[in-house]
Amino acid sequence: MNKTEKIYEIAIIGAGPGGLTAALYAARAEADTVIIEKGAPGGKVVKTSIIENYPGVEAVDGFDLASKMFNQVMTLNVPFVGGGVEKVSKNNDIFTVQLDNGTEIKSKLVIVATGTLERKIGVDGEDRLYGKGVSYCAVCDGALYKDQEIMVVGGGLSALEEALYLTKFAKKVYLVHRRQGFRADDKTINKVKANSKIELILDAVVDKINGKDLVEEVIVKNIKNHKTTNFAVKAIFPYIGAIPITDFVEHFNVLDKEGYIEVDLKKQTKVDGLLAIGDVTNTQLRQITTAVGDGAVAAQRAINILDSID
Repeated sequence: MNKTEKIYEIAIIGAGPGGLTAALYAARAEADTVIIEKGAPGGKVVKTSIIENYPGVEAVDGFDLASKMFNQVMTLNVPFVGGGVEKVSKNNDIFTVQLDNGTEIKSKLVIVATGTLERKIGVDGEDRLYGKGVSYCAVCDGALYKDQEIMVVGGGLSALEEALYLTKFAKKVYLVHRRQGFRADDKTINKVKANSKIELILDAVVDKINGKDLVEEVIVKNIKNHKTTNFAVKAIFPYIGAIPITDFVEHFNVLDKEGYIEVDLKKQTKVDGLLAIGDVTNTQLRQITTAVGDGAVAAQRAINILDSID
């Protein structure tokens, strides 16, 4: 097992916008900080096509924004450790972050910024055809379906934005949602309704995904009359919510009934020294801007705690 006796002042778990902002503020305050991330730096931002609601920037590619955030932090020589976190424990005011590769990282404070995982539809064919037409990333895979008919599932802002993005490639996009209304801003909703490539399939749910080696059709069921319709599509992109990545702190009893980490206005949990930010918390809004704000607040609070310890 690869262990280190070094004790960092702040360990940040997650390198999305919130985690990177926390690292930026912490490093600029000369706190001994480490970032832990099992995937690509930037989190879900990397998978977002165009961002149009980041202040001061009319439109930016998600990957480009994430890269700029990450590179800015790296100029401050913040260590970046790759690996998934299995458990965070605390003993004598020191936290130990255990990674799935055997590494253990010790720190005085921990900021959790792990975000969420995409929720699955849970129907036959979804897992079997994952990567073969079932995709949770339109930016990653949308271009594979140029001039094809595809399907998006969901009624939130992400589903609508990705449906619009996919019209750049697809001949037709079916948007399936279990209700009539959408959980998004009026401007985005109107864009979707006005796009001739998008056909709304409302009051409906996906019943099954068929295909031998690739997605060949999706069976959709109307929840009012229970009638099913087969759609000959080449891909399906579910955007039906997310699950917070919090299993490694569950034993601290800091989660709400939905699994999100409960924090106060200073982003503190009820465990001294354990803070959390962004999508993984019980926040009212999950956006890049709110995650960035959370990161600044948490880092500043962490600095204040360290000053009081010293």
